[in-house]
Amino acid sequence: MSRRPIKNEKSIPGAVYLRSLGAAGTVTGSKHLLKTPGFNLLIDCGLFQGLKQLREKNWEPLSADASSIDAMILTHAHLDHCGYIPLLVKQGFKGKIFMSEPTRYLAELILRDSAKLQEEDAWKANKHHYTKHHPAKPLYDTADVEAALPHFRTVGLDATFRLSDDVWFRFYKAGHIQGACCVDISCYGKSILFSGDIGRYHSELMPPPDHPGKADFVIMESTYGDRLHDEGSAADELAGIINDTIDRGGNLLVPCFAVGRAQEVIHLVYKLKQQKTIPQALPVYLDSPMASSAGEALLSYPDWITIGKNECIQMFNGITINQDFAGTRRIIDRRGSKMILSASGMLTGGRVLEYLKDYLTDDRNTILIIGFQAGGTRGRALLNGAHELKIHGRYYPVRARVHEIGGLSAHADQAELLTWLKAFTPKPGHVYLVHGEPSAMDTLRVKIGDELRINVRIAVQDQDELLFEIKPE
Repeated sequence: MSRRPIKNEKSIPGAVYLRSLGAAGTVTGSKHLLKTPGFNLLIDCGLFQGLKQLREKNWEPLSADASSIDAMILTHAHLDHCGYIPLLVKQGFKGKIFMSEPTRYLAELILRDSAKLQEEDAWKANKHHYTKHHPAKPLYDTADVEAALPHFRTVGLDATFRLSDDVWFRFYKAGHIQGACCVDISCYGKSILFSGDIGRYHSELMPPPDHPGKADFVIMESTYGDRLHDEGSAADELAGIINDTIDRGGNLLVPCFAVGRAQEVIHLVYKLKQQKTIPQALPVYLDSPMASSAGEALLSYPDWITIGKNECIQMFNGITINQDFAGTRRIIDRRGSKMILSASGMLTGGRVLEYLKDYLTDDRNTILIIGFQAGGTRGRALLNGAHELKIHGRYYPVRARVHEIGGLSAHADQAELLTWLKAFTPKPGHVYLVHGEPSAMDTLRVKIGDELRINVRIAVQDQDELLFEIKPE
């Protein structure tokens, strides 16, 4: 039972509500609270990223008391879904956090790395005086992460897990990254499905997304709700960009998410070298200890990917993995064309910024964008044609070529989102759109309404949505 009920002035006793504490009207900060008469359940607990006004929300208290949340379910390990967990625990959350086994492995990596980067960024900001805060402090530190990890629990795909007498849940593979799940929640006789992030139907490493086939309510991501990914070959496009960069004597920098995108690009480069489409001698560096550790998950959890163990091992042959910052400098200074994969994927922080400072100003180099770029990030600025970027307090002119390969995205596009939704039989009674920018959500809302004749609403930050009233037996 809840220690302190989460109420709204207009709450109806004996009803179930949805309240989005994040990822409502924006892509990041996923936190969705399911409020029932006897149990409060949080689905995901991520950080806001991108625009400063969004990032500042990470420092604000939640609109719901953390101590009144009974349990949490984590759909997958990306920072915008798990990165706020240490703060949730710090604010008084006492319950268990349920997730798949790969998600637990990856979430521990990501949270520890997040704390370390925040500590390093605060140290650099204080040392070089590019902060308005004196002193600059991390949002949370390593000790906060370690305090949160004992709350983690794993649940298999073949289990229906009981949270209370009236609330149960079950996981289904969502594609996207290893361990990613959508969550089917049985709540007072109704089915409420949270999509998490929906993956592609044709991916380098991930299986296509799945779901239980029917649901009364669907809370659905809409990241690419207004866009279609390029139908051309991502492999051919990548080979062309690599070869063009080599011909110019430049370097190829690929900012990538350490979990998911890095491994998919490595697999693609492995196949291109095998086919001799790109030079087999091209040096390829993975400068992200977390991406290296995430790569080990491919071998540890083979049931979550579509390639075999031998191919998994071979794809990392010929890849040089850098662990320390001193190695970063050596890679930058190394003569000759090379390909570097480094985090973060939206150029918001991490070692990729050290490469960017060196490579951005040379027109022989290429910056390759392969994932979603939230508004306010350096990645979005590059795609929008920015002539300079501010990095660690200095401005750097953009002279390098900037390319994007949309086909390497881990998110379903509009057509795939509709395919996923059409597979429900019968059609869901209600769909709530989250995890998207306003234009993407509104475009998808209209498309779903016109094509599927489903009642669609766009979730509003911190606003209670009445799902249904519980009928007495």
